[in-house]
Amino acid sequence: MNSRTLDTSPTAGQTAALNTASACWLKTLDRLERTTVADPAIRVLQRGIRSLPLGGARDLLRGRPLGHPVHPVLVQVPVGCWLSASVLDFVPGAQHASTTLTAVGLAGVAPAAVAGWVDWADLPLEQARVGLAHAVANVAAVACYSASLTARLRGRSAKGRLWAVGGMAAVAVSGALGGHVAYRQAVGAHAAA
Repeated sequence: MNSRTLDTSPTAGQTAALNTASACWLKTLDRLERTTVADPAIRVLQRGIRSLPLGGARDLLRGRPLGHPVHPVLVQVPVGCWLSASVLDFVPGAQHASTTLTAVGLAGVAPAAVAGWVDWADLPLEQARVGLAHAVANVAAVACYSASLTARLRGRSAKGRLWAVGGMAAVAVSGALGGHVAYRQAVGAHAAA
């Protein structure tokens, strides 16, 4: 065993690349928050969701009994299943388990999406714009994982794995957008207090 410590600190080039990528991402989010092109649709969707006769279910979907939103809790089912399926895609003989996890992830989408839409309906426009992009990325993820499951069930595991890679990329983008919405919401609530 080597007694020297392995230096894992980033090089100047890696740091510069990370800073550039971060600046690009934040600039994209800033543009997305400021664009007004989808505002008429956002207003109609938000009013429509707020007018749904959900009764006490609205409080449950918003997570009031828990003291925090339930959407981030519910997304753990699809994301966890799909991430686990991706890991098992590299384990010989685990194709059935990957297929099962992909299917369970898809089954977990609806409750997470419903809770997310209920939360989204009360967001201010800047956050709602990013939230709409988050929803679009989720639709892309669901489409990819649906194609993945179809391919897997037809015995085309390589094609299923390829669709899952696309799905995981969409999940990553969606998670980054959703995290931004949640962080902005938390910062806004903290600033208002």
